[in-house]
Amino acid sequence: MNGIQVGQESDWQGGTGCTVVLCPDGSVCSCDIRGGAPGTRETDLLNPVNAVQGFNALVFSGGSAYGLESSHGVMEYLEENNTGIITPSGIVPIVSQAILYDLDVIDNKVRPDSKMGKKAVKKAKEENGYIEEGSFGAGTGATVGKILGTKNSTKGGIGTFSTKISREVKVGALVVVNSFGDVISEVGNILAGPRKSNNDFVSTIDVLEGSDGGGGFGGLGVNTTLACVATDASLDKSQAKKIAQSAHNGIARAIRPSHTMFDGDSVFTISTGEKKDCTVDINLLGYYAALTVEKSIRNAISNAKGIGGIPAYSEI
Repeated sequence: MNGIQVGQESDWQGGTGCTVVLCPDGSVCSCDIRGGAPGTRETDLLNPVNAVQGFNALVFSGGSAYGLESSHGVMEYLEENNTGIITPSGIVPIVSQAILYDLDVIDNKVRPDSKMGKKAVKKAKEENGYIEEGSFGAGTGATVGKILGTKNSTKGGIGTFSTKISREVKVGALVVVNSFGDVISEVGNILAGPRKSNNDFVSTIDVLEGSDGGGGFGGLGVNTTLACVATDASLDKSQAKKIAQSAHNGIARAIRPSHTMFDGDSVFTISTGEKKDCTVDINLLGYYAALTVEKSIRNAISNAKGIGGIPAYSEI
């Protein structure tokens, strides 16, 4: 996507990392959160009823709530480069963030901090558009299918997919998969999920159906799927919000179950507005937003590598 820059910083020894999405001037962003246990920063500002229209950066990180510190480093970098809203007392960058829980993978004392955030945003400026998929950035310590405990889960990660629709409008997605539910193929087979001792997959739905309904599985808030949908179509905040809502369908198609009380499932939509003279049906754009999210989720799983004794799809 022209103007969108992505930088990632990974700590494989600690099992965590962060991913920064930088936006060109004039970008618009909104979000839709459907998981029951989100961890976020500056998402209220993205509500269409609120005042600020411009948007500078989005941060996805591990570290649970501790990882929210990484966005401070992003803000510092943007301030140093005069990027943000001009106020009477200086520049204020608009940076939103969503986090995932990866504290139980290797070392719960290693978390993304402001230094890591600053390194990631610098990479976004320096690197030439290539996004490493799998166990990188916010996906470094991501895992999938934790109903039998993290050590019996499968490695998650970060994935991308993009396409063109009518009149050459582009839409793409970047997704970090750290879900409570199973990632499934297009025909319904489990690609990543809880594992038995012989590495055979167990359906999360089957385990839930056999439970007493106590709801203690996986621990509250230790799962999340985070998605960023970007398009060069010109959208206002209300339209970006609608696209974020539609994109959640991609999560629902690829993860079973999704949007649970244990997940913080969140989708952000960024419009660069490059194609101001090119209109596209909002329903069609929403369909492709969901499609790119769905494919990004499966790409995250196919590119993941094992970490902390948790195997990836390619290794099972």
